[in-house]
Amino acid sequence: MTLSDGPPDAANYDTGIDAILIAGPGAPDRLAVALAALNGRIVARLDWPAGFGDHATPQVIVVEAGGVDPAIIAEHLPGIVHQAASMQAGLVVAMGVDEIDVVAAATLGGSTRLLVDPTVGDCVAAIVVAAEAARIPAGVFDVHRETDGTRLERLNTEVARIAEALARLTRAEIEGDAPVAPIVGDRTNRYGAPPALVEPSAADVRRAIRARRLRDQFFGATLFEDPGWDMLLDLYAAELERGRVSVSSLCIAAAVAPTTALRWIARMTDTGLFERRPDLLDRRRAFMVLSDRASEAMRGYIVATKGADLRIP
Repeated sequence: MTLSDGPPDAANYDTGIDAILIAGPGAPDRLAVALAALNGRIVARLDWPAGFGDHATPQVIVVEAGGVDPAIIAEHLPGIVHQAASMQAGLVVAMGVDEIDVVAAATLGGSTRLLVDPTVGDCVAAIVVAAEAARIPAGVFDVHRETDGTRLERLNTEVARIAEALARLTRAEIEGDAPVAPIVGDRTNRYGAPPALVEPSAADVRRAIRARRLRDQFFGATLFEDPGWDMLLDLYAAELERGRVSVSSLCIAAAVAPTTALRWIARMTDTGLFERRPDLLDRRRAFMVLSDRASEAMRGYIVATKGADLRIP
């Protein structure tokens, strides 16, 4: 039996998860079914406009946003996010594609797990990770039991280390405050004048994006998934074009399923490579931009690539 077939024997899944479920009338029951499959206890089931009241402190707050009026989400979700933080509870939000921007405007990254059109199995996995993260104090790590959360933390740390190293190399090359070591095996004559720096252009970046999508047409869309790099390229091209990129648009640029894209956006935001900027004219939407560190790293990388007569991958 799979999780999507229905709740399994509760005796085999005694997780002890206490949850608050927030869902409107007629909402999909995927989160409730997932909690039942985990033998979780719903300490309160609330409608969107309802206050939290006096309830037992849950390990996780699960929110069904699919089909909810964007104005209602924009009004109430920030308060739910604040309440989850004050309770030190994990937060899981399920939604449809149409709700991506309004949900992401209120919460993205941190202890929030965002799911787009999830199956019951997706909800089960997200609830477990969120509840586990709420149980484990910051800094505690069991090497014998590596959860999705700890794997995510290791990935965040590794991405940050690579980005910082790239930024340092870029500053050294541009500012001349340290020599740049030659690439191993590079036999280029270094006695001549240094090549002139060629500034990156949006056209160069867009060509790289088109080449990546063209590759997918011949080999399939899932074989070479690299959403982090696809989104870095898209945001950097938009920066050069002085354009703005919504969260839903960035999910499309990632060329993966929306839930996966949101997970990557959260990772890159938590790592400090992406920043979320609210739309001052519409609180139901937020725009994503590169951080200064990421922008500097992208410029340095593309300058170095073009200077070495290489193609942007």
